[in-house]
Amino acid sequence: MKYSIIVAVYNRPDELRELLESLTAQTFTDFELVIVEDGSTLPSKNVCGEYSGRLAISYFVKDNSGPGPSRNYGCRRASGDYFMFIDSDCTVPAHYMQAIDDAVTSKKLDAFGGPDREHTSFTPTQKAISYAMTSLLTTGGIRGGKVRVGGAFHPRSFNMGISREIFNDTDGFSKMRFGEDVEFSIRMMKGGYNVQLIPDAWVYHKRRTDLKKFFKQVHNSGIARINITLRHPSTLKLTHFFPAAFTMLLVIAAYMALTVEHGWITLLVPGVYTVGVFLEGSIKYRSPLLGLRCIAAAYVQLISYGTGFIRGIVWRIILNKPEQGAFEKTFYK
Repeated sequence: MKYSIIVAVYNRPDELRELLESLTAQTFTDFELVIVEDGSTLPSKNVCGEYSGRLAISYFVKDNSGPGPSRNYGCRRASGDYFMFIDSDCTVPAHYMQAIDDAVTSKKLDAFGGPDREHTSFTPTQKAISYAMTSLLTTGGIRGGKVRVGGAFHPRSFNMGISREIFNDTDGFSKMRFGEDVEFSIRMMKGGYNVQLIPDAWVYHKRRTDLKKFFKQVHNSGIARINITLRHPSTLKLTHFFPAAFTMLLVIAAYMALTVEHGWITLLVPGVYTVGVFLEGSIKYRSPLLGLRCIAAAYVQLISYGTGFIRGIVWRIILNKPEQGAFEKTFYK
């Protein structure tokens, strides 16, 4: 078996069914599936059973530990030469595995990743969140869907693959609860492995289904950025400060507008930004209503990451406390 697709799942049997269905349509079929049930109360055993005759599938159950350790658990039970990681709330196009094998073979890749796209079936909120996570007006590209100018490509675990050699050399994901995929990518880069983006190997990623869950996810990402920086100091970039600076600007502008004569002028910058997001979102989706949703998602994305980043600085650097995430007990919720 050349590829082992490892899926850590928690209480998502219906979404896992959609992923498995999309994998039955692959034009390249030299792969197995390793499903790791990470302490779910809504198990996916029956769903996996439905596809046992159509896919080479193994199903394992373990205590809840989060996605990183669960993926490592799956790697240790997989038989492939390459280990691939796909989130349970993703689906893939029919050419997905063929695009990966073509790139791995021709470029002799040690590790790889691909972007995510919106599916036409996504809800308006899912589309707005996808906009917030890809637009250059927010922090577009933080999901590892592109190679930034002057930077390296860092695969993200919703759509990521590594060789068995890398796993054996690194022991896979760290025990970090959040940001574990970025930290793993950094270690791969430092190890000199050939890691590249495969643009044609995209997934359709539903991501969080409402803005509250989205806030929790991205807030933890902001905290994780500080945790990663303390492990790998040279990886902190000026762009990582942008959401925190934007959040502080909003607070200052609101205070000035309320307390200083002509202080409303300070609202011009966020006002221009809001109009820009509205126009881009409205044009992208051909809908002013979706443009308004994009404004909400963009502000949630920037403020949640920015406040998480600030919180990480206070907790880890100023107070010298150990690694943590703000919403560890509700990671999957």
